[in-house]
Amino acid sequence: MADNFDMIVIGAGPGGYVAAIRGAQLGLKVAIVERENLGGICLNWGCIPTKALLRSAEVLHLMHRAKEFGLKADGIGYDLDAVVKRSRGVAKQLSGGIAHLMKKNKITVVMGEAKIAAKGKVVVDGKELTAKNIVLATGARARTLPGLEADGDLVWTYRHALEPKRMPKKLLVIGSGAIGIEFASFFNTLGADTTVVEVMDRVLPVEDAEVSAFAKKAFEKQGMKILEKTTVKKLDKANGKVTAHLEAGGKTTTQEFDTVISAVGIVGNVEGLGLEALGVKIDRTHVVVDEYCRTGVDGLYAIGDIAGAPWLAHKASHEGVMVAELIAGKHAHPIKPGTIAGCTYCYPQVASVGMTEANAKEAGYDIKVGRFPFIGNGKAIALGEAEGFVKTVFDAKTGELLGAHMIGAEVTELIQGYVIGRTLETTEEDLMHTVFPHPTLSEMMHESVLDAYGGAIHF
Repeated sequence: MADNFDMIVIGAGPGGYVAAIRGAQLGLKVAIVERENLGGICLNWGCIPTKALLRSAEVLHLMHRAKEFGLKADGIGYDLDAVVKRSRGVAKQLSGGIAHLMKKNKITVVMGEAKIAAKGKVVVDGKELTAKNIVLATGARARTLPGLEADGDLVWTYRHALEPKRMPKKLLVIGSGAIGIEFASFFNTLGADTTVVEVMDRVLPVEDAEVSAFAKKAFEKQGMKILEKTTVKKLDKANGKVTAHLEAGGKTTTQEFDTVISAVGIVGNVEGLGLEALGVKIDRTHVVVDEYCRTGVDGLYAIGDIAGAPWLAHKASHEGVMVAELIAGKHAHPIKPGTIAGCTYCYPQVASVGMTEANAKEAGYDIKVGRFPFIGNGKAIALGEAEGFVKTVFDAKTGELLGAHMIGAEVTELIQGYVIGRTLETTEEDLMHTVFPHPTLSEMMHESVLDAYGGAIHF
C-alpha cells in the first residue's frame, strides 16, 4: 500500500528542501526524496564548499600582504589537504543541519532514486508514494563536451576540483563563467600557473562589459592568462600531461598542462524520471514551466536548475516557497527575473542585478549611467581594498533603477541593497535621499546613484 502525502518533492537541494519546509509550515503532509545528499549540489558540491575554499585563498592572499598592514608574517604557506578538509567539514555540518530541519518540520525523508510512475504517483526503489502535487527539484550537473570529457585524474569537473588529489602546477580552466573563474581564482592564489579559455569575446560574459574588462585586468595582474574568443577543440592525454588544442582566429595552437578543469555549463537532471510519458515539455535538458513553475501537467511543478536559467540557488529557494504557497492555496508571487542578483566569489568579487548598460540600450531605453570607484571610498582604502567600482543604470525618463553592477571587495554582500531597490521599484530620488552609514563600502552605492545625475560628492 502506498504512502499518501499532500506534496512530494523530488530533490533535496536549495529548491527542494526549502519547498518541503514551507509546505510543512503551511500544514501540508510532505515527503522529500533524495538520491545522494540532503542539501543537494549547492550545499555539498557547489556554493558552500567553494566559498570555504575561496575563504582559505583569501586569507592566504592577505597573509602575503601582511607588510602593507604593518604586520609581520613568516613561513607563509598552506596545507592543501587541510584546506579541503575544512571545506568538506563546512558542507557536512550544513548537510546535518538540513536533516535536523526535516525532522523538526515532520517531513518524511526517503533516500533513493525517484521515478514518477503515473500522475500523482512516485516510486522510489520499489516503494510507492502518492500525492496530488509533485515538485521536481532534481537540479543539474556539469555539461560534458565531446573530446573534453573529465576523467578525475587529468581532466576535472567542479566535483573533482573540490577534492583535488594534488595541487595543479599548470592549470587550464575551460569556461569563464562563475564556476570556472572561482576555481581559477582559488588555484591561481595558491600558486598554480593558470590559463582561462573563454569562447566568448570577454570573461564573465553575462556581466556588464565594463565589469568584464576590469575583471580581466585584475586577473592578469594576479598572473592569470586569459584567452578570449578561443575554443578548446580537443585534449590529448599522455605521460601524465594534457595537450590542449586551442583555436583562435582560425589558427590552432597547442599548449601542455598537468590539469584541466572543464566548466562549460550545466545540463538539467531530467533523465529517468518518467517525464516524457507524462507529456512534460523539455527544452535543451530543462523542463518548460510558466511563471508559477507549473509544467502544464496538473499537479506537477518544476523549480530551480531543472526549470532553466538563471541557475542560482537563491532563485531555486524562492521558487520553492512560491510553489509550496501555491499548493497550500495561498496567494503566491511569481519571481521577477530582473530582481535576481548574480554573484561570483573570485578575487575581486563580482555582483550584479538587472540590465547591463548594453541590455538597456538594446531595449530602447534612454539611460543615465553612474559610476563610483573604490579608490574614492574611505572604508575601502582603510581595508586595503581600493580596486573596483560600482555602476548604476537608470531610465532617464522615469528614474527607474534598471541595473547595478559591481566589482571589488564584498560586493556580493552589497548587491542586496540594489536588489531591494529593484523589488520596491525605487527611483533615483528614493536612493539619493537614503542616508548611507559612514564609513562603509555601501556609500559607493549612494555615490554611484548621485554620479548618474551629476552629483557625486567624493570623486
